[in-house]
Amino acid sequence: MFDQLDSLLIRYEEVNEMLSDPSVISDTDRLRELTIEEADLRPKVEKIRRFKDVEAQITETEELLQESLDAEMEQLAKDELSELKTEQENLQSEIRLMMIPEDPNDGKNIIMEIRGAAGGDEAQLFAGDLLNMYTKYADNQGWKTEVLDANITGIGGYKEVTLMITGSKVYSKLKYENGAHRVQRVPETESQGRVHTSTATVVVMPEAEEIDFELDENDIRTDIYHASGAGGQHVNKTASAVRLTHIPTNTVVAMQDERSQLKNREKAMKVLRARVYDKIQSEAQAEYDADRKLKVGTGDRSERIRTYNFPQSRVTDHRIGLTLQQLDSVLDGNLDEIVDALILYDQTQKLEELNGQQV
Repeated sequence: MFDQLDSLLIRYEEVNEMLSDPSVISDTDRLRELTIEEADLRPKVEKIRRFKDVEAQITETEELLQESLDAEMEQLAKDELSELKTEQENLQSEIRLMMIPEDPNDGKNIIMEIRGAAGGDEAQLFAGDLLNMYTKYADNQGWKTEVLDANITGIGGYKEVTLMITGSKVYSKLKYENGAHRVQRVPETESQGRVHTSTATVVVMPEAEEIDFELDENDIRTDIYHASGAGGQHVNKTASAVRLTHIPTNTVVAMQDERSQLKNREKAMKVLRARVYDKIQSEAQAEYDADRKLKVGTGDRSERIRTYNFPQSRVTDHRIGLTLQQLDSVLDGNLDEIVDALILYDQTQKLEELNGQQV
């Protein structure tokens, strides 16, 4: 891995030269692409330069110790050498982590879909609890949330809800939420006090932009129809609801929350683009994962990933064996401990894989 360090330094210089090129400055997409690459390379380059500087100092100090020194100077040199070698080891560890291939989607906003699954009304109420949990977590992170579409039940739950979360590196933290979430609790309608088990599913998709892939308008069928449900008389008079179908992948998105047909189409296009991009990425990832054991970040979305046990105030993430006796806190949006543990596990697995490839 450390053989790649010089090539990164060379690439960093090339990127900086291109960023001052007038032809690049006038090309918005190319400028944006190179600016992102420069920002990504910069911390790596700083670590690499410091690493090389420490290596040079170690060599100089070792050469100094070969000379005739008085006792005090020799001890000072030995102390300095010990400190330099400790820093060298720390820098090696940090650089190894930085050299793990990054998910190109980590910096993106997300579109999240939450659906009540097994368990009827209780599952739909739990979907609402998850929506509230993620909304509060987003607030804690300084992110913004927008509900794009929601199918609300009469008792206040959600058959399904689609929201967009925007901010800094949203996908990098919430991509691990894909899967089935299980709740164990006594429903309010349960007269015997028995604990019921229900599930809701969560799908997290990176927001897809035009530069990510081309979504051909000729492949999209648009249907306009009258909205249904609550919303006033306009639902019967105005054909504002929009249904988009991506014909090659048979991906369908319907949107009717807005009174404006244009706004519904804009929202539907965001979701459609994300779903198609996610489908393309998932298929490629599935082929890659066939030869790998690492599944924490891109696992089967039907897999049960977490249990929320109300009687014991316990939350368990089954992928990493993490159990917290902090149910109320987690549902209140305090997900940092779980998210940090998942990121660390993911990085550890990738680092082991990277080291294995270099043996």
